[in-house]
Amino acid sequence: MRKQLDNRIPILINNNVKRNHRSFIVLVGDRGRDQIVNLHFLLSQARVSARPSVLWCYKKDLGFTSHRKKREAKIKRDVKRGVREANEQDPFEIFVTVTDIRYTQVLYYKESHKVLGNTYGMCVLQDFEAITPNLLARTIETVEGGGLVVLLLKTMASLKQLYTMTMDVHARYRTSSHDSVVARFNERFILSLASCDDCLVLDDELNVLPISRGKDIEPIDEAEEKGKGKQIEQELIELKESLADTKPIGELIKLAKTTDQAKALLTFVEAIAEKTLSSTVALTAARGRGKSAALGMAIAAALAHGYSNIFVTSPSPENLKTLFDFIFKGMDALGYEEHLDYDIVQSTNPDFNKAIVRVNVFREHRQTIQYIQPQDAHVLGQAELVIIDEAAAIPLPLVRNLLGPYLVFMASTINGYEGTGRSLSLKLIQQLRESTRASITKNDDSLATPASNSKKNLMSGGSGIKARTLREIKLETPIRYGTGDKVEKWLHSVLCLDATVVSRGISGAGCPHPSQCELFYVNRDTLFSYNPASEVFLQRMMALFVASHYKNSPNDLQLMSDAPAHHLFVLLPPLRDDESTLPDPLVVLQVALEGNISKQAILESLSHGLRSGGDLIPWIISQQFQDNNFAELSGARIVRIATHPDYASMGYGSRALKALESFYNGELFNLDETPEETQEGDYRPTIDPNATLLTDKIAVRAATQMPPLLQRLSQRKPEMLDYVGVSYGLSPQLLRFWKRAGYCPLYLRQTTSDLTGENTCVMIKNLGEVQEGEEHWIGAFAQEIGLTELNFLLTPFDLKRLEAYANSLVDYHVVLDLLPTLATLYFGKRLGPDMKLNAIQSSIMLSLGLQRKTIEEVEAELDIPVNQALALFVKAIRKICTRLQNLHKEALGADIPTQPAQPPTKSDGTDWKPLAQTVQEELQEAGNEATRELRAKQREMIDALDMSKYAIDHTSADWAQAEAHVAKLADPNRKKQVSTVVSLKSSASASTKKRAAEEPADAPKKKNRRSKGSKQK
Repeated sequence: MRKQLDNRIPILINNNVKRNHRSFIVLVGDRGRDQIVNLHFLLSQARVSARPSVLWCYKKDLGFTSHRKKREAKIKRDVKRGVREANEQDPFEIFVTVTDIRYTQVLYYKESHKVLGNTYGMCVLQDFEAITPNLLARTIETVEGGGLVVLLLKTMASLKQLYTMTMDVHARYRTSSHDSVVARFNERFILSLASCDDCLVLDDELNVLPISRGKDIEPIDEAEEKGKGKQIEQELIELKESLADTKPIGELIKLAKTTDQAKALLTFVEAIAEKTLSSTVALTAARGRGKSAALGMAIAAALAHGYSNIFVTSPSPENLKTLFDFIFKGMDALGYEEHLDYDIVQSTNPDFNKAIVRVNVFREHRQTIQYIQPQDAHVLGQAELVIIDEAAAIPLPLVRNLLGPYLVFMASTINGYEGTGRSLSLKLIQQLRESTRASITKNDDSLATPASNSKKNLMSGGSGIKARTLREIKLETPIRYGTGDKVEKWLHSVLCLDATVVSRGISGAGCPHPSQCELFYVNRDTLFSYNPASEVFLQRMMALFVASHYKNSPNDLQLMSDAPAHHLFVLLPPLRDDESTLPDPLVVLQVALEGNISKQAILESLSHGLRSGGDLIPWIISQQFQDNNFAELSGARIVRIATHPDYASMGYGSRALKALESFYNGELFNLDETPEETQEGDYRPTIDPNATLLTDKIAVRAATQMPPLLQRLSQRKPEMLDYVGVSYGLSPQLLRFWKRAGYCPLYLRQTTSDLTGENTCVMIKNLGEVQEGEEHWIGAFAQEIGLTELNFLLTPFDLKRLEAYANSLVDYHVVLDLLPTLATLYFGKRLGPDMKLNAIQSSIMLSLGLQRKTIEEVEAELDIPVNQALALFVKAIRKICTRLQNLHKEALGADIPTQPAQPPTKSDGTDWKPLAQTVQEELQEAGNEATRELRAKQREMIDALDMSKYAIDHTSADWAQAEAHVAKLADPNRKKQVSTVVSLKSSASASTKKRAAEEPADAPKKKNRRSKGSKQK
């Protein structure tokens, strides 16, 4: 049944062919594959060039056979069965037969990397559940201007069903304790289609759906578009005319499509003409800017300048299709003819799809253009020119190995699929800049003092990356498609490919103190909701990640949005009361919750040598130490931490780490505040059961239906964790940062990473305080050296030798054999945290003990005399020897039994009490007590006696007589007759005294009238 085609579809395709832009069409429905034929026909009609080639990406099952003989056999079988007429023509079969289609299996990126550097007129993306951000960036960027990108979706009642679709990559995000995945990336992807001006969403009958942004498209004036193009090309025409008479650049520059490309070619030819063989030209650009074409023309120029051995490398020889095409175009422009002047050798490897791997040139003398694998740097001994295409897709250590004493041209993508890596611009090109600067400085110094530092220059030579000159080129004008391509703008926005850090400057308001900044939790449901405010904040966060980390990929965006165990935090400056917009984040943290794995899963994995996805640190530590208890602990791994470049090295990163640790320790949670009830993943889209594709309304959720983007940590209940860890590529700066933060290294990979060329290091910091008397569990994995191990490494005679050298009794040659062991113990932090050497002593210990250098080499490197170096070395050995002696004492003291702190207990449960006094002291105390009691009894007996009968009747006459007697005795003339006895006589009669003694004690006493009377006188 025929129906009239919606006029907006051909208008969209024709407009973009005129603009040299790409069109994006989404086909919803199981029969969408049949409409590919019609769309390809419309594209062919709109273009005047050859029939567009097709890149068809699928997961496992293509749905039809791509083999011609198999299709013919199937037709014959159908005719025999009577289900098909002999002369019946299926439009789709005709399309598959006559169209140049490249089929690429996208499952696990099996072949998708091979499409880099190639150009197609149409791209078909099948099996939406297998599509990843990496694949979108790889494939869409291969479509040329005026081309068509088609995304096939299965039949569904509403596009909102994609919000909850399980993607194939989600299986990698699930862990044993986090298995609920929310497809936030799908929702944001579908909503973003409505913002692409050159996108139409159709059903399988080519009806335009309401979500389409391009549904109001109008035809454009072709003459107006051509006028814009002429203005842009005027500068290029003038440049070509000025170089028309210059050989060979004049013929080659005619092939340039943009002014940027022409200037890049001039720079390449300038480096070729110098023939210094020690320079590097780095070409960086976004996708589709003509990098490979510029390299191809530069190789043709190198042939004209007589270069004999030219090597080309890339991730795959199939990536070099465009490069070799322009090599041959350049050779044709220079008058080379195939078979007469050069031969082409194609690969017989079926995996390379007959790609060109060698060109033999024999016009004037033997010249060769040879493809090599990136890991074959050892064959470059006779190389004169090495070309590295798509350098950002090659691991950094391999690119570094490809540099050597020859001319190097490299091209790298700075955004797009590889460019988000930034490994080339952040690491390698930065090292080249520094080496160029150093070589210039060295040359200036050598001109002034030619004989100085000759030994240092000799020792520092031999590296391919040193003493090289660097030229940098950047291409901005697109060639593969026209300027202002709407699909490119949409792709870069939805994948955050061109997120750049906006430098705010710190001179005006100044920098806030790190202690004033606050860490916030970012709600991912709101962040990836495609709300305009959330989009701005997401772009700022991704810009920090891209600027701070040299290896990122678009897949990281989907990991951030969908992985259930991942969480995001941002450190923000203090907010002002009059501020209505969110400030730029100073630090962004991505954290993954790990651990809490069941005992059974741990034992099964360790016994079979396998491990499940996720939970990086628990599985690494469990396998390294063969421990089945560590994985049961709960922890958080800091996946990435990025600081704003304008605020780097100011303490903001450390502040964010401390705030994160305080949050997981429960120090920030405020019980007085009501925690937010909304949790991530609570939102579920509401799908109208009566809705259809033509009536369904797809729009961004209202702000009232979304939780707040930022949440204070005091309002969020923290997860119960045992540790915080990190896994990173080891470098001196990063190790210093994490050690300063209090993290303890537990694992160091013995081989370097294929991706970064660095050794992976795992460090952990314990959360919570260790109770007194409780052993620290990290000590089981990282502990100081013990006496048993020390005796195994160093014998008592070795320690005596060290002691003798520390006391300056023997020469340093006597202890040279012990230095590797001592240096390993010291730099491995096995001698305890208190054992520290200064910088020069550590350098000497490192050079002599681990690098096995002589003391003369140490003198040259540290620029200090030998005697001073040895004096510092003796002090270092003395410190280490003292530490080892203390270790022996501590170990011996630990073997001596000590009195238990608590006394033993009686059988009845009561405690024994030790004696407070000795036996002699107890006897003395008992004797004193008996004496006191006896004296007390004597005093009672004395007090009971009546002493009145001994009373003296002291009259004045008696006292006067006694005083006269004392005065007489005090006469100095009678010293020898002095007597100490003074007597007083009482005048009372003896009878009176006797009668008083016989009276009862209680009888009233009679008054002594005489004495009374004598007192009255």
